[in-house]
Amino acid sequence: MNPHVTQTHPLRSALHRAGVIATLRAPSDDAAFTAVDALVEAGIHAIEVTYTTPHAGRVIAGVAQRFGAEVLLGAGTLTEPQQVVEAVASGAQFLVSPGYEEEVADSIFESGSFSMIGGYTATEVQQLKRRGADAVKFFPGSIGGPAALRALRAPFPNVDFIPTGGVNADNLREWFDAGALAVGAGSELLPAAAVRDGDRVTINRRARGFLDALRTVRNA
Repeated sequence: MNPHVTQTHPLRSALHRAGVIATLRAPSDDAAFTAVDALVEAGIHAIEVTYTTPHAGRVIAGVAQRFGAEVLLGAGTLTEPQQVVEAVASGAQFLVSPGYEEEVADSIFESGSFSMIGGYTATEVQQLKRRGADAVKFFPGSIGGPAALRALRAPFPNVDFIPTGGVNADNLREWFDAGALAVGAGSELLPAAAVRDGDRVTINRRARGFLDALRTVRNA
């Protein structure tokens, strides 16, 4: 069992305030650092470096060293316990797994970091709730969209959901209206070609679009 099951993790409110978590998949260290620079410059400060990025641990450590407390730094696509250990040692504050696997989940819970574990069905959400995950990564969100999240919120009103997949600036309001704590934004925020080519202009423009949409949602 997660020893924090009855507690609210201190990082929860910071992730909620951030609203948008950038999900970064980069082909190289340099591409990752350039993308992070563009995101932070635009005002996005919650960033998840996925383990599909080569040398992800090294990238996480580099971002942590450069930005410190300015960035809420996470590690994503964690599928092996050793990745969890490396990510925490490198400076990750929140840990994301695309699905539930007991050994990986145990490592995440034992770390004390904010845990975000993938679930999509009621059965999966109930299991994650019982284990004490801090949030359910509602993935892939593109399949059912905000309507599917809203349906899950009915039987699980006390579960924090962070949808990833199918999130863009145009439907941000729908996700938050459906009950999202925050959203994870991947290719709509960080197009693969822009990340690969170090296209700071495109990344910066996408980031500002997301933040404009978030402000609109919160000012409504």
